[in-house]
Amino acid sequence: MVINVKPHPRFPEIYWVTVEDGTRKLGTKNLTPGTSVYGERLLKNKQIEYRLWDPFRSKLSAAILKGLETVPINSGQKVLYLGAASGTTPSHVSDIVGEDGHVYCVEFASRSLRELINNVCAFRYNMSPILADARLPESYSRMVQRVDSIYCDVAQPEQARVLADNADMFLVDGGWVMLAIKAQSIDVTKEPSVVFRKEVSILEGRGFMIKQVVGIEPYDKAHVMVVAQKL
Repeated sequence: MVINVKPHPRFPEIYWVTVEDGTRKLGTKNLTPGTSVYGERLLKNKQIEYRLWDPFRSKLSAAILKGLETVPINSGQKVLYLGAASGTTPSHVSDIVGEDGHVYCVEFASRSLRELINNVCAFRYNMSPILADARLPESYSRMVQRVDSIYCDVAQPEQARVLADNADMFLVDGGWVMLAIKAQSIDVTKEPSVVFRKEVSILEGRGFMIKQVVGIEPYDKAHVMVVAQKL
């Protein structure tokens, strides 16, 4: 049962959904009513179906709850999603950009891509699954148009470089990026804060203005979300 739904005051197409016990949770309008992606609750309010957005399953949801000030993903935009996995967060991005937008989903693991295709993309025509290595953007350059923003969540040692290389090829002038940095994937011998600073400095060196860095504990340990704009 939904008690109330209100648009998020800062982020278009993202909502605060008050459920039966009085708690507020993030949600997005379901682009494919009646279909869930990862077992999330589907709730109706005034004939509109919303999907609750689990912060323990989605770093973007966690970052919003932890005080993210900018979500550079809007209705009608084109988004390149690096590290789409089986589609949990990409499906919410699909809800946000809507029918007039598009999400290019790059994933290296064939098993995850099959799940993405069968459980998500088969029902969402604004998503394109791409089996490719995000370290080699030239390998999928013919499949991706210029995009308004790039979301990067890859378990690679050089996460900032991977994002910057893709931005050089696909991001529009003045476009935005979001980078979910996983310290453990980069260097387990160093303190996460040291790893975060190094990756942020790489982005700065590649021409990005860092807008915000947000830690997302307790939803994920040793992770931060970086929001930046290409100068």
